[in-house]
Amino acid sequence: MYLVAIAWMYVVLMMSVAEAASPNGTLLGAFTTLLFYGALPLGIVLYIMGTPGRKRARRAQEAAQAQAAASSVQPDASGHAAPGVAGEGAGPAADAPVRKEG
Repeated sequence: MYLVAIAWMYVVLMMSVAEAASPNGTLLGAFTTLLFYGALPLGIVLYIMGTPGRKRARRAQEAAQAQAAASSVQPDASGHAAPGVAGEGAGPAADAPVRKEG
């Protein structure tokens, strides 16, 4: 992909030099040739051709962030439910409200 881009810029550069060196040519004409035949179209084509690579990089970054977020949250090593949470075998009393005596 870059070989074609380099070759195209070489051709456009030679066209610009020919424009500037010709008796009827101007430097402004050479600059517009370089800009409108070379830099602008080539920038658009390279941007479009680079879209799949940018998508892959963005998806890889999102996957790495999701993996980092998932690995940072680790469960308690004891295997028991956290205090105040009804787990297996806790029974209905675990959900009952606590009353004041009095």
